[in-house]
Amino acid sequence: MTIFLTPKLETVLPKIKAIVQDQIIPLEADFLQHNFSKVKPKLEAIRQLVKQEGLWNPHLSSAHGGLGLSLVEFGQISEVLGHTPYGHYCFNCNAPDIGNQELILGNASEHIKDTFLAPLLKGNIRSCFSMTEPEFAGSNPTEMDTSAVKDGDNYIINGHKWFTSSADGASFAVVMANTNPDAENKYQRASMIVVPTDTKGFELVCNIPVMGEANDDYFSHGEVRYTNCKVPLKNLIGIEGAGFSLAQQRLGPGRIHHCMRWIGICERAFDLMCKHAASRDLGNGVKLGQKQSIQNFIAESRAEINAARFMVLHTALKIDNEGAKAARIEISTIKFYVANVLQRVLDRAVQTHGALGLTDYTVLSFWYRHERAARIYDGPDEVHKAALARQILKGYGLNTKVV
Repeated sequence: MTIFLTPKLETVLPKIKAIVQDQIIPLEADFLQHNFSKVKPKLEAIRQLVKQEGLWNPHLSSAHGGLGLSLVEFGQISEVLGHTPYGHYCFNCNAPDIGNQELILGNASEHIKDTFLAPLLKGNIRSCFSMTEPEFAGSNPTEMDTSAVKDGDNYIINGHKWFTSSADGASFAVVMANTNPDAENKYQRASMIVVPTDTKGFELVCNIPVMGEANDDYFSHGEVRYTNCKVPLKNLIGIEGAGFSLAQQRLGPGRIHHCMRWIGICERAFDLMCKHAASRDLGNGVKLGQKQSIQNFIAESRAEINAARFMVLHTALKIDNEGAKAARIEISTIKFYVANVLQRVLDRAVQTHGALGLTDYTVLSFWYRHERAARIYDGPDEVHKAALARQILKGYGLNTKVV
């Protein structure tokens, strides 16, 4: 979409595309059949190449060693990196690290930046984000039981979390815990605190099996218990009671990152679908792509991907110009819309490949398993649809209080 291209992107995008196509995608067969630790040495070599090319941390400002891109510009890079599961990792802008980096950069003390952020930006460590609890609805971050009680110069943290993604292999967690449980305003009860994973009382209970897999390290979703974890008060991010607002601040740009990554997945799935449709011989010289049902898959996917991309970049432009608060309606809209486009495009691609689509001989089944969560995390579809509808109906004078 040339209307969103900039001179800076015209310079760096071809370089990024070349690394993705020539260096990362050829490793897919390796990582689809092995765990992260098996392919990590090869990926580390690519990460060194990315650093040498001056493309490391593309999401950061130039002052922090990044490319100094706008959200619109980085969104287009995120799409390219989304063409392969390890694209963002190789450029050090993978979730949840990217969200933690932005959170700490904008809100944390120099102590936290020096101790935790500096090695994270270098790619020497990984991090995780620990908010969701199995005993409470994950769509409501004001409801949680994890507590952080002051004890002299320390916090004592107790609680139970799950879907703490990448806890396996992380050096620290950003933990959301109640520091002010009696605050009248429920949005000012929780805080965010950095907890090193080697802290006594930090327990990775297990990597939660998801769709039949309990992946290690990079793609893991950890269940974690905090039992009398003692960390210094100086590990607090921002001020006490700011946890909810920090979480919302973290999610605005994060949804652009996610949605553009999903569009990258869609483009790759679309390409695989079209190649298979054009080459698969059904006998008597007939190709699969000559069947009208497959042509419908291709046409519908092309239209939906194009629409989704425009919606997301338009939202990113509004955030760049007016801030995330001004783009709340657009953010909710793209979150559920693009997540559903992703699911439909992947499903069509799997269907087009037939039995091959169910195997790990292509990347499709991997994404089909792992990206079903897109309609759930960062707020389920139903929450975003309700929020969008309420904002619209307010303009028509309707009291949108839930009944």
